[in-house]
This record gives sequence, C-alpha cells and structure tokens, in this order.
Amino acid sequence: MLKQLLKEYEYELKSSSRLSKHSLDAYLRDVKSYVEYLVARDIKNPAHITKQTLNRYIMTLRKKKRAASTVSRKLSAIKGFHQFLLDEKLVDDNVTLMVHRPKKAKKLPSILTIDEMDRLIEASRGDTPLELRNTAMLEMLYGSGIRISELTGLHTDDLHINEGFVNVTGKGHKERIVPMGSSAQKALKHYLESGRLKLSKTPTPYVFLNNRGLAISRVGFFKILKRLASKAGIDKTVSPHTLRHSFASHMLEAGVDLRFVQEMLGHTDVSTTEIYTHINKQQLIAVYDKYHPHAYKRRE
Repeated sequence: MLKQLLKEYEYELKSSSRLSKHSLDAYLRDVKSYVEYLVARDIKNPAHITKQTLNRYIMTLRKKKRAASTVSRKLSAIKGFHQFLLDEKLVDDNVTLMVHRPKKAKKLPSILTIDEMDRLIEASRGDTPLELRNTAMLEMLYGSGIRISELTGLHTDDLHINEGFVNVTGKGHKERIVPMGSSAQKALKHYLESGRLKLSKTPTPYVFLNNRGLAISRVGFFKILKRLASKAGIDKTVSPHTLRHSFASHMLEAGVDLRFVQEMLGHTDVSTTEIYTHINKQQLIAVYDKYHPHAYKRRE
C-alpha cells in the first residue's frame, strides 16, 4: 500500500510542485528511502506509522553518521509525504509535527587577519576610476561592516562624508545610520572626485558604478574581489561577506561592546552577532596553545 501511495505522491508533486527537477528528484529519493525502511519492517499501512517509528528511522540515519543538515533535509521531505497522507485522509494526524529537527552545527564564518585585510586593500590601489572605486568599496565594506547589497544600493544622497556616516537601508527596508572611518572617508572622497565622474555616462543616483556607468552588481564585485585576493596572495575564499565578518571580529577583538557591533551590522537579535565572540574565543585558545608553556597538556 505504501509503495502505491509513493507513486501517487510522486505524481502529485510533479504536477503541482514548483521545485526544480534536481530538487524534486532529491526530494523523492528521500521519501523513497523512508518508505523502503518502513516496508522492510513490515509497515505497509500509513496508519501504523507512529512518532516512535519516525524517531527510530532518524536514529538509523544518525548511526550512519549522516550530517544534521542531511537529516533535516530528509525530515522535510518526509513531512511533505505525511502531509499528503493527511490531506488524502489516509491518516488522522501528521506524526512528523511532533518530531523536532536536529540542531545544525553552527559554522563559524571565515575571516581575514588584519594583515590580510591590509594586503587586500593595498592590492586594489591605483589611479584609474575603477581602481579608485574598488578601494573605496573595500574600505566601506571593511570600515563599516555593511552588506554588499547595502553598499551597491547606496545613493549619493545617503552619503554624509564630512560628518562621517552613511544612511543604510538593510533587510526588511529598515534604515540605520552607520559610521565610517577616516580611511573610508578619504577613499570615498577620492573616488567621487576622480573616479565616479569619469564612469558616469548618464545621471544616476547610485554611488558605485561599473565601466558602463551603471550600478555595479554584487556578482560583478565578487569577481573583482576574487581577483584582488589572488593578487594579494590570500589563499582563503574571500567574498564580500568575509569582509563583513572580518569587520565584526576585529571590532570585538579590540574590545568594542557587542551591542554596538550589533547595531552596526543591523542585526535584529544580538544572538546573531554573538557568533563572532566564538571566533575570538577560538583565536584566544589558538594563541594559548601556541605560546603558553603548559599548553601541551591541552594537546595530549
């Protein structure tokens, strides 16, 4: 019975789902593995599936050392199948609603050291309009911690260079005031005076332009950043977000209050900002392990 229902569910998904073919195939594979597990245990009637049954299946995945993200993905697919069974009135409730997703391990963001950051900015320097733009963008990203989408969306009216701040529109169209350092102020002034005027071909409110006089895209700047990282001899994968992470980490490392960094980054919840404190703890442990005479005890 379950195998036949799986075929019906597959037809239902293919006819109504907006998932891509790749996602749909992966989704169905997860459900098929689940159904095969049930049938192998002589569970063929969906009404006989309990919360305990599902928990046992999840335990088998964990024993196979499946990552939390993989288990969570499989559970999403299984939940969809059980909702289909409920909609078809083949079961009285969706047992998956009582099963919690496994917690995903938090991945600490990659950051650049201060030396790497200095090398990256140095690699961008030059006198051409595009080089002036690149330096100004790097100084702004690292000097204020704003998102690349916020940076590429800046209008000239948002800039208050002499006062040392910019108006930023972040996620959910929330506005915030972000200070900028003297290095960013200097680079931005230089770009506006000697770079942007040469790039601008028609009137536009956007601050950062490409060689066609249009607003530079996020993808366009990512490619530039990748090239500059290579030029600076940085082996890490560097993205615009890496600069945001580096800004936050270096600020906390210098003793800046967590709430101030939260405000600068535009985080609604301080717990989002707290991940950077974990980075600094790891750095402290690494320094201790390297230099303290009793550190060998930690490595035994």
